[in-house]
Amino acid sequence: MAVLDKILRLGEGKILRQLEGISATVNAIEADFVAMTDEELQHMTVEFKERYANGESLDALMPEAFATVREAAKRVIGQRHYDVQIMGGAALHLGNIAEMKTGEGKTLVSTLPAYLNAIAGKGVHVVTVNDYLAKYQSEMMGRIHHFLGLSVGVITPDLTPEQRREAYACDITYATNNELGFDYLRDNMAGSIDQCVQRGHFFSVVDEVDSILIDEARTPLIISGPTEDDVKWYDEFSKIAARMKGVDITGWGEPQRREHADEIAAADYEVDHKKRTVAVLESGITQVEDQLGIENLYDAVNTPLISFMNNSIKAKELFRRDKEYVVQDGEVLIVDEHTGRLLAGRRYNDGLHQAIEAKEGVQVREEYQTLATVTLQNYFRLYEKLSGMTGTAMTEASEFDKIYGLGVVPIPTNKPMVRDDQPDLVYRTEVAKYDAVVDDIAERNATGQPVLVGTVSVEKSEYLSQQLRKKGIPHTVLNAKFHADEAQIVALAGHKGAVTVATNMAGRGTDIMLGGSTEFLADAALRKRGLEPTGETADAYDAAWEETHEAIKAQVAAEHDEVKALGGLYVVGTERHESRRIDNQLRGRSGRQGDPGESRFYLSLQDDLMRLFKSEWVDRILVMLKVPDDVPIEHKRVTGAIASAQGQVEGQNFESRKNILKYDDVMDRQRKVIYGERREVLEGADLEDQVRAFIDRVVAGVVTARTQDFAEEWDLSQLWSDLRQLWPVGIAYEDLVADAGEQANLDRSEIITALQADAQAAYDRREEEYGPEITRDLERQIVLSVLDRKWREHLYEMDYLREGIGLRAYSQRDPLVEYQREGYEMFSALMDSIEEETVGFLFNVEVQIGQPEGDVEHQASEHHWHADGTRHDGPMHEGAFAAPPSAAEVEAAQAPEFHFHADGTRHDGPMHEGAFAEPPAVKAQSAKAQAKGFSAEPKQQALSYSGPSEDGQAQVKQTKVEDPYAGVGRNQPCPCGSGKKFKQCHGAPGAR
Repeated sequence: MAVLDKILRLGEGKILRQLEGISATVNAIEADFVAMTDEELQHMTVEFKERYANGESLDALMPEAFATVREAAKRVIGQRHYDVQIMGGAALHLGNIAEMKTGEGKTLVSTLPAYLNAIAGKGVHVVTVNDYLAKYQSEMMGRIHHFLGLSVGVITPDLTPEQRREAYACDITYATNNELGFDYLRDNMAGSIDQCVQRGHFFSVVDEVDSILIDEARTPLIISGPTEDDVKWYDEFSKIAARMKGVDITGWGEPQRREHADEIAAADYEVDHKKRTVAVLESGITQVEDQLGIENLYDAVNTPLISFMNNSIKAKELFRRDKEYVVQDGEVLIVDEHTGRLLAGRRYNDGLHQAIEAKEGVQVREEYQTLATVTLQNYFRLYEKLSGMTGTAMTEASEFDKIYGLGVVPIPTNKPMVRDDQPDLVYRTEVAKYDAVVDDIAERNATGQPVLVGTVSVEKSEYLSQQLRKKGIPHTVLNAKFHADEAQIVALAGHKGAVTVATNMAGRGTDIMLGGSTEFLADAALRKRGLEPTGETADAYDAAWEETHEAIKAQVAAEHDEVKALGGLYVVGTERHESRRIDNQLRGRSGRQGDPGESRFYLSLQDDLMRLFKSEWVDRILVMLKVPDDVPIEHKRVTGAIASAQGQVEGQNFESRKNILKYDDVMDRQRKVIYGERREVLEGADLEDQVRAFIDRVVAGVVTARTQDFAEEWDLSQLWSDLRQLWPVGIAYEDLVADAGEQANLDRSEIITALQADAQAAYDRREEEYGPEITRDLERQIVLSVLDRKWREHLYEMDYLREGIGLRAYSQRDPLVEYQREGYEMFSALMDSIEEETVGFLFNVEVQIGQPEGDVEHQASEHHWHADGTRHDGPMHEGAFAAPPSAAEVEAAQAPEFHFHADGTRHDGPMHEGAFAEPPAVKAQSAKAQAKGFSAEPKQQALSYSGPSEDGQAQVKQTKVEDPYAGVGRNQPCPCGSGKKFKQCHGAPGAR
């Protein structure tokens, strides 16, 4: 990777010269914009949009647009973009990652490309690391955009779909990566185009791009819902697994397998504790088949049972009570392997948690299956143009290039960086290390120098806080839990005498300024007076901003100089992170904008990272030499070993992310096909040609599958039986045989052509029955419903495939190649089954034409008509009509009694319990049609959202669905607002 890094940096000088040229152009025209009135400056947005519409490119507009934003920022928030910030903005617009050190004003830089690209009218997404920053930046930077006539939206978790749609419709939208990704997935689960909220993926600026595209990229975004699995199987297989005998092959190679051949022969399964895998042997499979009374466990119909079996054995062998999990109050709770904490609300995936519940004899809760999923890598690849900014990107330049095609451009600092980075101090024990850290903090705090202490976990920060309290050192503890408080604490961490203990990832995106953040303090002062940067008080906020900000700056300036004289911010790292980039982020908090600063890392041989390079040899030498615990080690070999260990871990993590992406690329190609088809349906595409092509392909497929042998051996009776499941076949195979003279003379292609013509004619008659408009609507309903259901089933099958594909390596086959091959075969089968099922439903589904939506006057009227056409006032009664009956209705009312059964068959005679007066179907909610079982609105269900937190670890949130129709009386108005009685609307059988 080092060689690639050098290659990637070869063009840096050329790019920087290009950016300097753009900055010089902006400076040359700045005076023209300074001379403009507010109205003239604001009118530039209108002019830019007109010029863009007339064919001028965004690149050509860039210098003038940047000069416009620079002047607007100066007038609205009192900040003028530095030349290096103009360079950073240009790098972002050109689709690069701008590496800008902490304190260089990345948030202000983002306004430049955001404004320029918003001129295209396709929407710009500014991505932040947490919801608080998204809201804060949309308010502060949004003031600049609002001044220039652009609309600004922000996506937060509490927004309704309608509010989200409005936010995405804005010129510029601020949001976190998780919110964007989940909205994308939800849009591709929507039942109608009206339910979609996003409007495309044109341009994105990703703040703290390394955190989002690197650290969080190992955790995919997943929306899950309850499966239809029968939980009885978990108990059944738990009992079977308990009776099975295993053999531990951990660490065995081929010689050990030969040596222990008798043990393997006597076992039902193998278990490898190091690799955390199990493999069922032939005797185990036989035992399962005998217990279940099935002939072949690996028959297609029994495929789901294999997962039950594997999970039950894994639960028995690999998951130990009070180590990997505990049982409390009848619930299985996962234990975090690093911290020992209970992870409430977290569950193992793919049925493993249920298998453990069955093993422990507690209630087995339903399993959640994947309904939609995407990795952050593949989500951000959707954008036509992607850019990002961070203080630390060069260490991952090769990954940004390989995965995202993004170049990294290091932007010079506005002022030279003068921070003093001290060498690491390494102690024998963790206790000795923290004692030294506390002593150092106490010494610095006594002088008034502000100190920021970085820890790798919440637990370590709490431990250090406890030690500081013992010493009587006042301090603030900061971890990534409460983002609003976090921003306030970080903004004030540069005050004289401040001691802030923080986890490494906490507070990203908020500047630490010596003496305090003037913008933050001014904003807080105005909010305290009841003024907000958005809403009704926005104008008053803007009017009071300059005076308030200047007053705060005067107060902070004196303290800034005092803290500067004390040496600036002192950053202490208490442990090396597995990535050098995270360490650099912590160091980068000090020494902003040419301010002085200092940093040092304190390490111990007991740190997690130190164990990776076999620190035992150092410990043994120190013991032999009788070096006291409180004496630190400083040696080139130790420093080199630390750097080597970090490099190894970074390489492993890169391979892990790359491997995840390789597997997801298989799903991504499939996802794009399905989502593309789905979007066309939602947007009201005319599917007639596609459906008729389905019919031809399905007919050809069914006939070909049944006519593989010699013609005289074809089972035509069975073939015609299969075909009649799809449509009412109008050709008798006996006639085809008679025309050919004998069956042996039949030609497959001629049979296919004849049957295709018959099926198309049958579809013509179907369309004549309902009319073209209703038939097109019916096609869209059925294709969408079949597509969604088959895609969910496919995701479930792909999960099964992914779970066991690693075992292919045992048979000398590449798991990835096997996954790609089988995934392609499964997807081909999926597309075939979608076509066949769609054709079957289109010919056979029961349809009922509905009344136009909102046309409820007749339903709610207090008069009715009888079958003879006479009108009567008063409430409706059985046998009456809500509107004058048509001739057909009169005829039907006078016809002999008949009814329908649930399967759609008609029977003469009086109605009886359980029968229908008309073919059973869900009544339409529009003037078009509703097919039985194909609701336009997807059924609401409790969903589980899994995605990365700021530290890159998976976090799970679950939604609850409350039934809006619970407790509604049959004769009460339906809560949906249709005007109908509940029993005639959502209270009707099958309506929900």
